Amino acid sequence: MKEIKTTKSLCPECLKVIDATIYEDDGKVFIKKTCSEHGFYQELYWSDYNEYVRAEKFRYEGDGLENPRTEKNLGCPYDCGICPEHKSHTSLAIIDITNRCNLKCPVCFANASAAGYVYEPSAEEVTAMLENLHNNKPVPATALQFSGGEPTIRNELFDFIRKAKEVGFKHVEVNTNGVRIAQDLEYARKLKEAGVSTIYLQFDGLTSDVYKFIRGLDLLEMKMKAIENLRQAGYTSIVLVVTLVKGVNDHQLGDIIKFAAKNFDVVRCVNVQPVSLCGRLPQQEREKMRITITDFMRLVEEQTSGEIKTSDFYPVPVVVPVSKAVGALKDKRYVEFTTHPHCGMATFVFIEKGKMVPITRYGNIEKFVESLRQVYTDATKGDKSKAKIRLAGAVRHIKFSFLRKYVFKVLSKGDYSSLGDFARSALMISSMHFMDPYNFDVERVQRCGIHYAIPDGRIIPFCAMNSIHRSKVEKELGVPIKEWKDKHKVEISQPI
Repeated sequence: MKEIKTTKSLCPECLKVIDATIYEDDGKVFIKKTCSEHGFYQELYWSDYNEYVRAEKFRYEGDGLENPRTEKNLGCPYDCGICPEHKSHTSLAIIDITNRCNLKCPVCFANASAAGYVYEPSAEEVTAMLENLHNNKPVPATALQFSGGEPTIRNELFDFIRKAKEVGFKHVEVNTNGVRIAQDLEYARKLKEAGVSTIYLQFDGLTSDVYKFIRGLDLLEMKMKAIENLRQAGYTSIVLVVTLVKGVNDHQLGDIIKFAAKNFDVVRCVNVQPVSLCGRLPQQEREKMRITITDFMRLVEEQTSGEIKTSDFYPVPVVVPVSKAVGALKDKRYVEFTTHPHCGMATFVFIEKGKMVPITRYGNIEKFVESLRQVYTDATKGDKSKAKIRLAGAVRHIKFSFLRKYVFKVLSKGDYSSLGDFARSALMISSMHFMDPYNFDVERVQRCGIHYAIPDGRIIPFCAMNSIHRSKVEKELGVPIKEWKDKHKVEISQPI
């Protein structure tokens, strides 16, 4: 056993902040901690120590927000708002517009039935949250997700989407189970007309048994109908969002990716989220279900017969030098994905003659980003002529002419349209492992780039929101279910 570092974590029982140690044992990485009241906990952190070390090489320290909304008082993660301790600005903003849902998924952490309250911010509150997020400095939030619950339940969703575009969000996506879209082609069209960029579609597998286990009922046909309706409505950007559960759907990763490749006309990304383990679970039960990012990468390599390899994946902050270099040349700040290196891994895949070809086959990623790091250094020292020459030279690390065209366009223009052109040319395969109280690492949450806005003016990192703050926020700002049903004349027995 070898100690890697010390950090802070949570007691899964009382959610008190406690000391924790991250260590390597038998080629795996674990986190361990002891609560003075509730005892010892040990949890798998990453399944492969060598990959943990490789990801760590791409760590970048962000500078957070110039205008934090809360002060340091109770300490991280209880000062979320965002406080001055936070290290990353917002890369994706989330607004939950309801916690009501038309499904009752066993794995869900955000539904009214589980909470006992209906949380549903008003149109005025949604507008205020949009403006609050867009007022972030030094970089306004430009990518937004409307979530829930199930956001398509809210009839005002179209108005919220239009308001988000009006405020200045370039990218607006809707996180949905797809039920309403599958039932109503015209609804899908109206979402697109309102300004939706991407549909973030819950998609756990390709067989009925997977949905019965994770969602409580067979949704396979409905998912296929939702994708077809989105195709008919003219969408070209669907993200298939997989909740990954060990022993349930981990054997289908390769098939899901191949399905995405076959539907590349509409699917732009497969985003895999290893299940977060909430509630009181004995260690043996957690071990049966716990699956990590490195398991995901290994399984993808095995199930695609090596078309996509573990080594093709890189941590999110690998792209930081791109933002910094282009920003320095244009005297502008762009979103910098200074997420913790162990929060997520991703690669881009090109579909060629029925084959999946990862971006790493066309260039040396590490040499390319190192060149851009030098571009940034030259530009910030005032030598932009040298920086531009070095920028042109960086493209030599990209071998494929088609890819070179798109990459150089992103580097030279640095605008949303250029990024969109690149995104439409490739299929992104990614995994984000959101934390739960068992594997919670305060250092990770301080570098989170996915942030919830809530009506009281706070902006809360994703894992802090769902591990700590959600229940309190919904209780304080929500309405008890019976009271809500009485007000809206809904039968008590009727699901919401």
